[in-house]
Amino acid sequence: MDAYTLNQQPKLLITGANGFTGQHAVKHFLNVGFNVTAVSRKSKFTLNDVPNEYCNLTNKADVENLIKKTKPQYLLHLAGQNHVGLSWVDPVTSLEVNTMGTVNLLESLRKESPLSKVVVVGSALQFDPGNITTLPHPYSLSKTLQVIIAQSWAKLFNMHIVIAKPSNLIGPGFSNGVCSILAKKIVDMEENKLDKVLEVNNLHAQRDYLDVRDAVTAYETLLMKGKSGEIYDISSGKSRSIEKIVNCFKTLTTINFELKSQEFHQIEQTIKIMPSNLIDLGWKPAIPLKQSLKDILNFYRDNHKNNPFKTTE
Repeated sequence: MDAYTLNQQPKLLITGANGFTGQHAVKHFLNVGFNVTAVSRKSKFTLNDVPNEYCNLTNKADVENLIKKTKPQYLLHLAGQNHVGLSWVDPVTSLEVNTMGTVNLLESLRKESPLSKVVVVGSALQFDPGNITTLPHPYSLSKTLQVIIAQSWAKLFNMHIVIAKPSNLIGPGFSNGVCSILAKKIVDMEENKLDKVLEVNNLHAQRDYLDVRDAVTAYETLLMKGKSGEIYDISSGKSRSIEKIVNCFKTLTTINFELKSQEFHQIEQTIKIMPSNLIDLGWKPAIPLKQSLKDILNFYRDNHKNNPFKTTE
């Protein structure tokens, strides 16, 4: 998309701006000409000259004040409790953050800025609500309900709300993702902080990995071209094993490390999440897997003293 001129900058609100994806999103949308306001729950966004707003999305009054103040033309809703493990420990908070946070945003937009275009970012871990036996964990429940809420507000109140369903996002930045965890361990080995042994649960685990920067361009495509009420898979369309990820990392470091797996015979079925309807809108991934892994390693080499793994926003 061509950059907007200064007098045409559309107002974009990005929730979860201090998170892994949020930081990439803020930079991207600034670069393509949006007037971005970064929303976070606790800490100020660190990029200079970006307006910041603090907001507890589970507090209805806080959200109403946020929308009244900013009146966005676009909303990218990234904020949420995005950790499966925490959803087992505290399922109620996961439900509150991911569902009521979304309800409060959409309802405030309906009242104050009803013509806004919205992208709600769901999860590839959501389940089929018609088959409760497929429910894997409370996090999945919270994200599935979030999607149902978004589609319901789109239909009931004629709002323009698009749902994004991203796969496993990777790339430079602090993340709880498996690729970042592996990269951090490799960097610690390079600095002689760990024994040169890399342990994984299952080498054959299959996942779709997409660079977070490609995901952000997908969100831009959905904001501009997405069909209201529709769910768009955001993925590379390729399934890769942990073994392939580790072997690629081996080509990017000079150290030799031993690889140990707890599961030697467990084979997982190849998983493919195809972004067909997103590709129809003109989007396609641009960053190869090896480049993503190289950028992750270099990020941790440059930030080896810091490791604030985040689980929300």
